[in-house]
Amino acid sequence: MSSTAGSTWDPLQYNRFADERELPFWDLRRLLEPVSSPRVVDLGCGDGRLTAALHRDLEAERTLGIDLSPAMLAGAAAHAGGTLNFLSGDIAAWTGSGCDVVFSNAALQWVPDHRGVLARWRASLAEGGQLAVQVPANADHLSHAVLRELAAERMGTAAPADPVAANVLRPEEYAELLDALGFARQHVRLQVYAHRFPSAADVVEWMKGTSLNRFKLVLEPDEYAGLLEEYRQRLLRALGNRRPYLYPFKRILLWGRLAGERGPEGARA
Repeated sequence: MSSTAGSTWDPLQYNRFADERELPFWDLRRLLEPVSSPRVVDLGCGDGRLTAALHRDLEAERTLGIDLSPAMLAGAAAHAGGTLNFLSGDIAAWTGSGCDVVFSNAALQWVPDHRGVLARWRASLAEGGQLAVQVPANADHLSHAVLRELAAERMGTAAPADPVAANVLRPEEYAELLDALGFARQHVRLQVYAHRFPSAADVVEWMKGTSLNRFKLVLEPDEYAGLLEEYRQRLLRALGNRRPYLYPFKRILLWGRLAGERGPEGARA
């Protein structure tokens, strides 16, 4: 998570939709090519549950999870130990070296300047290293559009920006960027996840776990409660308060691999 909303994350609220949020994580993992005992960094690791699963699935030599949310890192501590560790840090500024895999699921959207950030992440890779990133791309959905409109009415220019609308690039721009950064091979795609909820009201609960967090940093509790209630009313009117409700959620998945291969005993070929 970034400094934008790192202190307001509620792991319980976020994980109300754990099954839905986990789908793109494993789709992203499937883009990774096999590497023997890779050195892995998970940027925006959240509560560490999926980081631990990734560590086991890749049979990693070591894995480091980075996040800025104290609440999320408190949960991650239960998974730490041995060759799996977690640290507090801002993924926007993170740099490393010798990584075989830099992995980031649903976190990069919180920080600006994706070109600069991805360049730093690329520089952290070893020869033959892989970059795998997933970001939401649904800023045009009513769940986001209604919130932006309401925030502008209530807060004017003081309203915090929608991170997806402000920061996420078009898929083709990520493809161009991966090429410019020297990735020998790449895969970039836009994917729609069809989340089936009991009612449209569940979309509000989804947003409470993510995009609404940024308002908790700048509003008093009663102001936030008022914004949340009006958002609920407006969104349900816009969505028709349907039961059940299909929430089509667009995401961008991108993967790139540098040239070169890992040699014996971890040496570089």
